Formats: sequence, C-alpha cells, structure tokens
Amino acid sequence: MSTAETSRFVRLRVELVIEVDDAGDLTKAALQRIAEDGDMPQQERVHAQSAVTEDTAEALAYLVDPFDLVSEVPGIELQQASWSSEQIEYDPESPEWDLDEDDGDDGDGDGDEEDAEKAVG
Repeated sequence: MSTAETSRFVRLRVELVIEVDDAGDLTKAALQRIAEDGDMPQQERVHAQSAVTEDTAEALAYLVDPFDLVSEVPGIELQQASWSSEQIEYDPESPEWDLDEDDGDDGDGDGDEEDAEKAVG
C-alpha cells in the first residue's frame, strides 16, 4: 500500500495491570479529581463519588485519561478514546499474562468490565 493509500488513523491498544497498594489513597485522589471538575453536573458528581468510593477500579478509571497519554505527542490529534477498568485475579507466572502473546481481544467490548467512551474534539 502506498503512502497515499494508507489511513491516517491508527488504533493504539495498551493493556496495563496495576497493583493497588493503598486503596484509600487511590479513592482519595479520585474524589479530589471529581471535586475539582467544575463542569460535572451535581447529579453526576454524586454518582461518581459513590462509584469511586465503592470500587477501586472505578477510582482508577477517574484518574487515568487516555488523552493525557498522547496530548504531548507531536503530529497527532486524538479522535476517540475508550478505556475500562476491572478488578482481576492476577498470576504473573500464568501464560495468560504473557505480554508477548496476542490475547485475541477483538476490542468489541463484550466483556464484563465497564467501558467508558469519550469522544474528543
């Protein structure tokens, strides 16, 4: 395919496994982020505060923003981002967690995790 025929759009997939050492600190940081969001309607704010207090995965989702990951990369403009978080069982010795293997995820979002989508622009 020549350069003129290639798409200008690129899908970047990133999978992270995070160990939460202090759920209280994580929740506190998420609540602070929610409190500082002046554009969030009050009803949504109450729901968000409840969600991050009850679930550390939700707290993490409020603190991680894909836009922040690429906002300083020259020559690109983020068109759309989606991300999810879920609590998992993790065994680093399991072949399931081999980062060199293709996990077969087709990105259809049919898993049990809660997806958050954010259109940018």
